[in-house]
Amino acid sequence: MQPELYLDANATEPLRPEARAAVLAALDMPGNPSSVHAAGRAARRVLEGTRERIAATFGGSPADLVLTAGGTEANALAVRGLAAGRRVLVGATEHPAVLAAAPGAEVLPVHSDGTLDLGALERALAGPPALVCLMAANNETGVLHPLAEAAALCRKAGALLHVDAVQAAGRVPVASDQADSLALSGHKLGGPKGAGALLLRPGLSLSPLVTGGGQERGRRGGTEPLPAIAGMAAAAEAARPEAAARLAALRDAIEAACAAQGAIVAGAGAPRLPNTTSLVLPGVPAETQVIALDLAGVRVSAGAACSSGKVGRSHVLAAMGLGEDAACAIRVSLPWNAPEDAADRFVAAWSAMRERLARRPALA
Repeated sequence: MQPELYLDANATEPLRPEARAAVLAALDMPGNPSSVHAAGRAARRVLEGTRERIAATFGGSPADLVLTAGGTEANALAVRGLAAGRRVLVGATEHPAVLAAAPGAEVLPVHSDGTLDLGALERALAGPPALVCLMAANNETGVLHPLAEAAALCRKAGALLHVDAVQAAGRVPVASDQADSLALSGHKLGGPKGAGALLLRPGLSLSPLVTGGGQERGRRGGTEPLPAIAGMAAAAEAARPEAAARLAALRDAIEAACAAQGAIVAGAGAPRLPNTTSLVLPGVPAETQVIALDLAGVRVSAGAACSSGKVGRSHVLAAMGLGEDAACAIRVSLPWNAPEDAADRFVAAWSAMRERLARRPALA
């Protein structure tokens, strides 16, 4: 019997061995990084060392890196902490973590391939000062927004640009110098859950969400989760975008085989993450597909796994104009340690599922 095939890396990457070692080492440190005694100073040295490593990996300064409990908190801190006196503009396909942090925000449309409508952004920026929130890579489709062009428009208009780089980091190059703030997540890099970071432009201040003991230069209260942060730093260094070619080849093989059998690849014409594909099987609800594949030992998801297990019509695909088919898509996201036969095994399971469901009138 074959082992399970885990293809849900965009929900969480498998833990990298480098991260596991870093977590275990930090767990043996009893001190609180805010304590002034020897054990606390030792923990502080490790904490600041990990801060330096994360900042260096993404081209920022350690002084401008705020450690958080995850990507959701990093996004919320940026959106709520930078929005004072500004309109908030969000892309139509943004992650629920950003949308929930910006109720009442102006929504920027996307093209049918999922990329931002730059003309709409330019028109929206003609008003009062704004905070623009865009994800570097979409969590469902892997589509990459034209961030360089968006950043240029924001600079010209005097707007701030927050970039959700949670899915892009470690998979494609992330240019932090284009953003005023950049959100990161440890477990999306192959680190442990419970760690994230917000990288700020030098000199940019923001209001904290969590107040308390003055940690993180007063920008985020609470004792830092040292083991998780240490694991995140190790994972960030190990997750190299140049290793993506192998995953891209597996993804392309999956897409070619499934498209030949009637699947629609959402965002196929746009630049995308090398590990991600969104496969639409018209007429078959996403939940049905996810359950059928799970029973076959293949783990995939539908939409954002952060939505408390809910499966339904994807707001991302709806914004791309897929209509009713927006409820018929699964996300296949290859992890860093995907086996070489991952494409063949997935296609075999998907094809069997498709043939079985094709007997239903919806696929006739």
